Amino acid sequence: MTANSDNTSPAIFRLSPLIRITLLSLYVALTIPLPFLAEVTNAPIPPTLLWLGISIGLVGLYAVLTECVILDDQGIQVTYPNWVPRFFRKGWSLPWSEVKQLKPRTTGQGGLVYYFLSQDGKAYLLPMRVAGFARMVKLVQEKTGIDTSDVYPLAQPWMYLILLLFTVILLLIDAWIIAISLTQGNLS
Repeated sequence: MTANSDNTSPAIFRLSPLIRITLLSLYVALTIPLPFLAEVTNAPIPPTLLWLGISIGLVGLYAVLTECVILDDQGIQVTYPNWVPRFFRKGWSLPWSEVKQLKPRTTGQGGLVYYFLSQDGKAYLLPMRVAGFARMVKLVQEKTGIDTSDVYPLAQPWMYLILLLFTVILLLIDAWIIAISLTQGNLS
């Protein structure tokens, strides 16, 4: 999603809704059964403490997923809303005049990410999970003159659709597990 298409308005790119929904759903699917299972199994950690931890984790994950990338005539900026503490997610900005090159790096899983290298040698990760990634990369090329024709997102949308499908299946299994645990709790 971008602001007006004229050159005077900044272009604003937010995290892809598909990625945000998938990751939040996966977090819920992986954590929600834990307090119910802790109660049924008489685990040493009380369910209330698990609920507190899950809630804090959900807020933290949501904070990370509020990343916003702003491109204007001066540079590129990665920001977070004011409610996100700066010690948690600080963001960064880089003027176009400071961009030396866009350097690819292989991830541990074999993917490819890109870093802006500044004139003073600092590296800034190119946000790759934004909606409108192709348009963002095109604007980076226009502003810096760096060839971005070989720059692609780290993960394709179909990968997140598959993960979302499996997450929905996991949520259905969670509902079944929670129903059983509630039944077990009523029987004892």
